[in-house]
Amino acid sequence: MNPELAEMETSELVHIGQEELEARRFTSALRYLQAALEQQRTPDHVSLYALALAQATGNVKTAVALCQEAIKREPRNSDHFLRLGTIYLVAGRKKEAIRTLNLGLRVGKNPAIMKLMQTLGHRESPVIPFLSRGNPLNKYLGKIRSSLFKK
Repeated sequence: MNPELAEMETSELVHIGQEELEARRFTSALRYLQAALEQQRTPDHVSLYALALAQATGNVKTAVALCQEAIKREPRNSDHFLRLGTIYLVAGRKKEAIRTLNLGLRVGKNPAIMKLMQTLGHRESPVIPFLSRGNPLNKYLGKIRSSLFKK
């Protein structure tokens, strides 16, 4: 660990790491959050570090495992679900991201999850449920439904 980071308080490392994440400086965030994790391994630190790891290095497999560890230790914290969902989005796994974010909303009404879900958009269920979403009949009927019931 960097000697100057070792002298900092865990809470300060986490705070700076979160600011770096929000500013999209992922490598820097990873450094701060790793130092915080080495000082104190809480579920919150684990899931924050996992998000920074996925963003900075693309190591999604490890990041997902770390986030799942945080969820197992604190299943009532919707922030862990938000971070895991974001990791899935980084990996291009939108379906898993939406499923995870919905689980997070069941745990608690997290405004950040709701905002992210809005940006992802909402898909209506297929018009004919027993046919696949990609079936031409469902596609055509879906377009008609969409044009008739536009808001």
